[in-house]
Amino acid sequence: MESINYWKNQFEDYLSKRPCEDGSHDLSHFRRVWKIAEGLAEPQDDLLVILAACYFHDFVSYPKNHPKRSQSSVDAAKESAIVLRDMGFPEDKMDAVKHCIEAHSFSANIATQTREAEVVQDADRMESLGAIGLARTFYVAGLMGSHLFDSEDPFAKNRKLDDRSYAIDHFEAKLFKLPGSMKTEKGRAEAKRRAMVLSNYLKDLEAEL
Repeated sequence: MESINYWKNQFEDYLSKRPCEDGSHDLSHFRRVWKIAEGLAEPQDDLLVILAACYFHDFVSYPKNHPKRSQSSVDAAKESAIVLRDMGFPEDKMDAVKHCIEAHSFSANIATQTREAEVVQDADRMESLGAIGLARTFYVAGLMGSHLFDSEDPFAKNRKLDDRSYAIDHFEAKLFKLPGSMKTEKGRAEAKRRAMVLSNYLKDLEAEL
């Protein structure tokens, strides 16, 4: 069987030539998710399955405000399988890769059934936390045409959260819930650390407003 590096190079070559207009789900995102996943994986985990899922988990990614948003991961799994088969990817690993891709999504709410799926899910969710998560949150908010915050009630103390309208609302609506959703022990520890980056940012922001 070809090495991890062989397949990584194959995936990079293919994806680097594929148009991408979403800078939060581009090749650099896939690279970072793979790097995180490598750190979360244990010796018994199938790294080739994890690698493929990390690079193709957002092969189809509908915008946050798209009506089919929750279907992104299922469609990504289907489309990725076609590409991977054309590349000659091992057929006996295909179902495992598809499951990792389907189950990684927060909005799809598909339960993870394998260790590999847990690793990929944790790695992808980690990208929503910490310094990179902060940058991606505001980038996506800009794509959606959202405001930074509600000028009358920035931290939603007297209103319902609305993270489609206000970027800051996304912290409480989703991001601070992610550490508790992590499946791996290493993932939980790192997610808590990264969540503190966001928490400290909000404290700094409140002091400036």
